[in-house]
Amino acid sequence: MTALLHPFVIGEVAKGPYPFSVRICGVPVSIEEGLGEERIAVVVLPAHNEASRVGEVVSSIPDRVEGMRVIPVVVDDGSHDDTSGIACRAGAYVIRHVKNLGVGAATRTGLKAAETLNADFIVTMDADGQHDSCDLSPLLRCADRGQYDVVIGNRMSSGKGMPPSRIFANWLLNAITFITYRGTVTDSQSGFKCFSRSALAVMELKADGYDICSEIVGEIFSKRLRYKSIAVRAVYTTYSRAKGQHFLNGINIILQLFVRMMRRV
Repeated sequence: MTALLHPFVIGEVAKGPYPFSVRICGVPVSIEEGLGEERIAVVVLPAHNEASRVGEVVSSIPDRVEGMRVIPVVVDDGSHDDTSGIACRAGAYVIRHVKNLGVGAATRTGLKAAETLNADFIVTMDADGQHDSCDLSPLLRCADRGQYDVVIGNRMSSGKGMPPSRIFANWLLNAITFITYRGTVTDSQSGFKCFSRSALAVMELKADGYDICSEIVGEIFSKRLRYKSIAVRAVYTTYSRAKGQHFLNGINIILQLFVRMMRRV
């Protein structure tokens, strides 16, 4: 079960993997319309125990990018700290999983919320500060003006500041992603992506964990979506290095991809 918190109403989700009720700062409300006819870009930020960073990240997201209204949606994946409250006070729409379901599940919940908001474009972004909100503009511009279905933020273009272990793990998972789905991209594990509304409508995502990044790549190729990778800046701090994919996460991703590969045989 999930709950949504925000001083504005966005409506009730009646479908999707994790139905959630709508509340205004904890008070249940009914569906309302009021987003108007302007184009909307929703930024989905899965978050688990990110109270120390999520407020700053949400505050860094501009209200408008490339002529679109930008709405940050934080999915609190069963945090034990005040991630939800801080994100809400910073101006985000907040959906809270009662228990930790995994980054993939949190991402899918956020994507479903973006559909409910009738978003024209949807961006996924890390809540730990690893991604630079200044890169929202080139991602959205590329998807909109270039008419791409999916635009992937490529951290590997320079690799500057990226720990060597992360670079090695990324190339390894790129190779395994290729074996599994017969297609890969330069940075298959990037969490910084932009989707068009039509692309999101045809993608069938089921992953609950970090393997959702590889699953998205598989969907790009299986659905024959138009995609492009563009360079983005990765911000690696002591905090962000401690978050994200670790060795055990990598093993789990490999096992999940192996299971998927066997099912395809």
